[in-house]
Amino acid sequence: MIIGGGGEGIDPAALPGYLLALGCAVTWSGYSVLSRRMGHVPTEAVTIFCLASAILSAVLHLLFEKTVWPQGVIGWSSALALGLGPVGLAFYVWDVGMKRGDIQLLGTLAYAAPLLSTGVLVLIGIAAPSWSLALAALLITGGAALAARTSFRA
Repeated sequence: MIIGGGGEGIDPAALPGYLLALGCAVTWSGYSVLSRRMGHVPTEAVTIFCLASAILSAVLHLLFEKTVWPQGVIGWSSALALGLGPVGLAFYVWDVGMKRGDIQLLGTLAYAAPLLSTGVLVLIGIAAPSWSLALAALLITGGAALAARTSFRA
């Protein structure tokens, strides 16, 4: 449903983006498994990876992109919130969850991210509600329920 454009088919021009997304998914899942298996490594080590990715991102940005600074209070606040939340704190929280948390619950709750973000986009008027979004939400909820079935039994 996501990459098929709601029934319109896959756009071949978007294939590089799909492949990058697949690479990100494999990288993140690999990181998560390694984090769990290396529980003895302190969570503070995440700082090294965050710094390395920030440096690499800055270098690649300077080489390939035009710098556009945020405009106004909302722009700067949004950039700060992204840096502190999903790009910063989220890595630490995920690491703690992977090392000391309930993996099954964490995986199940991860299904909520795309559902909640899409809901926010609809609520603020950036995305239009549609039957394909409703079906996608139902499929995400079904995936979460399927992932949580062992927890329900316990």
